[in-house]
Amino acid sequence: MTTPPGKPEIEVRGLHKAFGANEVLRGIDLEIGQGEVVCVIGPSGSGKSTLLRCVNLLEVPTKGRVFVGGTEITDPDVDIDAVRRRIGMVFQQFNLFPHLSVTENLTLPQRRVLRRDKTEAAKVAAENLRRVGLSEKATAYPASLSGGQQQRVAIARALAMGPEVMLFAEPTSALDPELVGDVLAVMRMLANEGMTMMVVTHEMTFAREVADRVVFMDGGVIVEDGTPAQVITNPRHDRTRHFLSRLLDPAMAEVDDEGSAP
Repeated sequence: MTTPPGKPEIEVRGLHKAFGANEVLRGIDLEIGQGEVVCVIGPSGSGKSTLLRCVNLLEVPTKGRVFVGGTEITDPDVDIDAVRRRIGMVFQQFNLFPHLSVTENLTLPQRRVLRRDKTEAAKVAAENLRRVGLSEKATAYPASLSGGQQQRVAIARALAMGPEVMLFAEPTSALDPELVGDVLAVMRMLANEGMTMMVVTHEMTFAREVADRVVFMDGGVIVEDGTPAQVITNPRHDRTRHFLSRLLDPAMAEVDDEGSAP
């Protein structure tokens, strides 16, 4: 499947999601064009991760419609497995099989889902390990890798499936600070290659340097949507300014949390 001309790669219309009485998403409208990198930021509980999970139907919306590549994935008759083959997702946790080597972690989903033979799957695995800078770890097992290396393997595994869209759910939040850079470098490479990317993140430097657009969410709604210069450097809304002041100035966060300066 390919995206029809003029259609956004990801389109969300009137999206609501409730868990019981808790309405987490309250009418989200969002479009992401082909090759566009959109970073979604916001405080914990703002709904950003739920939005991301609704884009590939890991969470079923309470109301609204979601389109990927022009196909409505919220249509009850859609072949969701076929649509999901177009979408790669990288989670906060790496979700690698500990009993399989790095190469086996990459070839297993190719063989099971895409029905590739062993030789072709191994070739694709080797190419994507090269892309993320881990060719020398092909025969290693996850336990012998750093957290950053494991996350890069997880990215390579998603890329091996040939996705047209990549979703990242806070991919660096579980990593030690010194390991974050290598993962973000791989994501920069994908952006430069023209991959459509939706990234939930707290990495403001990445958002500022790589994103085409930044979406700030709070309370289950989109508060601001614009370029990094508009949203991060010169936000229009008080809620955005308050969030960024806490995120970018740890001293301000401590004042807010404790009621006094440290």
